[in-house]
Amino acid sequence: MEITVIIPVYNKAEYLDKCFESIFRQDFDSFEVVAVEDGSTDGSGDICDRWAVSEHRLKVFHKDNGGVTAARRYGVEHSEGRYIMFADADDLLTEHALAVMHRIINETEADEVIGTYDDQYGHRHDSGLRGFIEPERLIRDLLALRSQFCVLWGIIFRRELLEGCLDASREIVEREDSLMQIKCLMKQPKVFFTEISAYLHYEDVPNSRRETLSWIRIYDDQLRQTLQPQWERYRSAFVHHQMKVYEKFIDRRQFNVLDEYYRPLRRQLTSDIPLMDRIVLLLPPRMAYLLVHTYKTLLKWKK
Repeated sequence: MEITVIIPVYNKAEYLDKCFESIFRQDFDSFEVVAVEDGSTDGSGDICDRWAVSEHRLKVFHKDNGGVTAARRYGVEHSEGRYIMFADADDLLTEHALAVMHRIINETEADEVIGTYDDQYGHRHDSGLRGFIEPERLIRDLLALRSQFCVLWGIIFRRELLEGCLDASREIVEREDSLMQIKCLMKQPKVFFTEISAYLHYEDVPNSRRETLSWIRIYDDQLRQTLQPQWERYRSAFVHHQMKVYEKFIDRRQFNVLDEYYRPLRRQLTSDIPLMDRIVLLLPPRMAYLLVHTYKTLLKWKK
């Protein structure tokens, strides 16, 4: 078996048929799909079972809700493919995605191949990166929340690279894919970028998840542990990451987070952190909101 496509499934009944259709019409012979139904309450599990009756390449597992990272880890543990790809249940694979990504990872002997992706509005999301890229550059982009590349889906991985990388705590509900990718990149893999679009991501799908400071503390602790082997190299980038998350809180007018968690960062500012981010942290939260919100609004207009 060459490729396993792993799909964590939680309350995505209205999207699943299209997702499965996009995968099972791929023009590639040696692949399986592992769907991990994670305690859904909307009938998603029944849809998976219905597909499994007629599609021998689909394996369905039902488990109590444990979060998306645990579902992906369970899928890897029950997979047979030499290579692993991930898909969300509300997204699609593009035509020829499996065949093309398989060809590239074999030709380049990379540990992971990262493609571009499209959205449902017909827009191509392309980082502009091509060929082999140093892992440190990608880690720094992820920490700064400025990655324009696929982080988890739209990628083909050698399964060995994923070992030990899918262990984020259940409490982590945002950027768990970035944490997993950083864990992979800390192993110094060979990462190859292609212009091929392997994935169609549906933007603006409703999401009720909302980060809290308790979750952020857990995320920061696990991120710090991940970076620890090269801590001096990434210390400043880690502080910058915390500042960018702080800006997300400020943009939501959650001004209390400064005193509850982020004020100590003011003593850790260094010149390699962008000036605008340093200014935001030093301003009173309500003044910082005007700066952050205006900047984010301008970015949306530009897009």
